Amino acid sequence: MSGDCENGRPKRVLVVGAGAAGMACADTLAQHPDRFHVTVVEAQSNCGGQMFSIPIDQKEFGASWLNQGVQGGSHIYHHTFYIFEKLNHHPRPVDLQVSFGKGNTFWTNVYPTQLVARHSKEIERFSWVIKVMRWLELIFAMIPIKVSLKMFFFSDEFINSMIYPSLALFLGTGNATPNLPTVMMERLYTSPTYGMWYPIDRKMLTSNLPPMVVFPEATAVYTDWQHSLEKKGVSIRLHTQVKEVISRSKKDGVRVSIIRKLESNSSFPSEEGAKQPYPLKEELLEETYDEIVFCVLADTAKKLLGNQARWIEKKVLGETKWSDDVTVTHNDLDYMKRWYELEYNKEVAVSDLGGRDESGRVEKAKQLFQPMYLIKQTPADQRKLEMSFDCSAFQYQLPKDVPLEKHIFQTIFLNKKHEETWSKHEIQPDKIVGGISFPTTCPNTASLR
Repeated sequence: MSGDCENGRPKRVLVVGAGAAGMACADTLAQHPDRFHVTVVEAQSNCGGQMFSIPIDQKEFGASWLNQGVQGGSHIYHHTFYIFEKLNHHPRPVDLQVSFGKGNTFWTNVYPTQLVARHSKEIERFSWVIKVMRWLELIFAMIPIKVSLKMFFFSDEFINSMIYPSLALFLGTGNATPNLPTVMMERLYTSPTYGMWYPIDRKMLTSNLPPMVVFPEATAVYTDWQHSLEKKGVSIRLHTQVKEVISRSKKDGVRVSIIRKLESNSSFPSEEGAKQPYPLKEELLEETYDEIVFCVLADTAKKLLGNQARWIEKKVLGETKWSDDVTVTHNDLDYMKRWYELEYNKEVAVSDLGGRDESGRVEKAKQLFQPMYLIKQTPADQRKLEMSFDCSAFQYQLPKDVPLEKHIFQTIFLNKKHEETWSKHEIQPDKIVGGISFPTTCPNTASLR
């Protein structure tokens, strides 16, 4: 984006979407008020996009809020931490414990299990193969993970039960993990900065507890961020969405059609007798800007551009792929115990790995094992995954000294087109916190003029 003023005045910039990308874009431009006048429009009633908090019963769970969707991340997210610090919100460090699979396919980074012992030769071979991939990085950057692993004759159980879950956890790529470039897998094991599982353990694959960071209350962060930007002159308009881009040119700028939803002060009685607000009224506007930045899903950007999209934009925005997932926040302990290992399991623990004494690690796990991230393979297709969080073990505002019956969990059912593999129906409706499930989609960002 050019920073030159238009006819001696700051450029009028429209940012579409008030999620992480949109807010960061506005924050950067707001540092130059002499060059840019920024307007942010957001269809929802709050900023934050897919990072938000939900209210929970403090009496039941020991806290009044819970982060939904994005809960934490790696120390490499420097820009995120910079924003937190600037807004006087402070994330907390945590050493990550994970739990993959159940029973004879269970393994963890906390103590060795029978699955790890069963694949000890493959683990040792993988530690050599990953070095080869590092040496030939340019070649393996073009080869999907599912192909490269088969090139070296790794077994299906090793690939599906150990490699795919360990990658999907950190990358957040779910069932698309097999199609990722091999270099992404290689970096997780060989990079001192990016590698969640660095250094690789030749006996156990992963035996480190990766240092992670738990995010502060998301809604409070974005509310403070909104107010901070507004004080800098940024106009943030909620309940407002772009309907279409009418025209765009270097000479006349970008003309857009905008729908603004108007608050209603009146209400009507519901069937239960409680008063409900009338649906928001809509106002259709036409506005002109010098620049437009789309911080929304790629298909949304393509749709809004319509016939104003250039051929390269149609191609790029039309090629993106993601999955529609559903997150269920619940405290159904029976469901979690049915599909995951939540506690130390002495039946599958092993104290020796190829002559290496692991008894100390096992003894420690008896007292300390409390997995935060959990993954299961779906029975219908071992390559399809389901992901869960023990929020009580991970999010810092929740008490840590409570029995499992008091824990609160989030389970993510991946890619709706594989809904037949989901077990969402097994979660008891009365155990769902707030009584609703939240759809999530992998966001893409496009910046266009």
